[in-house]
This record gives sequence, C-alpha cells and structure tokens, in this order.
Amino acid sequence: MGHMADVVKWWSRLTAALTGAVLALVVPAHAWAASNGVADVAIEAAKRRTRGGRGFGFLFGGALCCLFVVAAIVLVVVLISRNRKRRR
Repeated sequence: MGHMADVVKWWSRLTAALTGAVLALVVPAHAWAASNGVADVAIEAAKRRTRGGRGFGFLFGGALCCLFVVAAIVLVVVLISRNRKRRR
C-alpha cells in the first residue's frame, strides 16, 4: 500500500508542474496575441491560403513536433526518477 501512496504523490506533483508550466506559457501568449492584432493576421493568412495539398505536410510536421515534445518530457521524467532511485 505504501507504493501506491508514492505513485499518487508523484502523479500529483507531475500534474501540478505540468499545469503550472502550461499556465505560465499559455496565459501570457494568449494575452499577447489578443492585444497585438495577431488574430487579424491569422484570419487573413487563412483566407489567402491556397488549397493545394500543403495541409498534409503541415499536419505531419505538427504531429512530428508534438511527438518530439512528448518524448522530451517522458525522457526528463525517466531521468529524474532514475536519479531519485540512486540516491536512496
């Protein structure tokens, strides 16, 4: 039963850290975008975009970038957890 408590404690700390990181990045970016007229530029870019097959490359690039970010986060968590086990 003690192992489950460790897992819950670790999960709650990870969730709190991720929530803090997301809020620290998303809230200022959203405020900047809302006050800078970036939305108008994005709408104009979407209107001017041609429909010629570039959507798949953009989707693939976005998925690849997301995959790299998730892999980096998993790698950091694994390295941190390994270092914690060695200290004990």
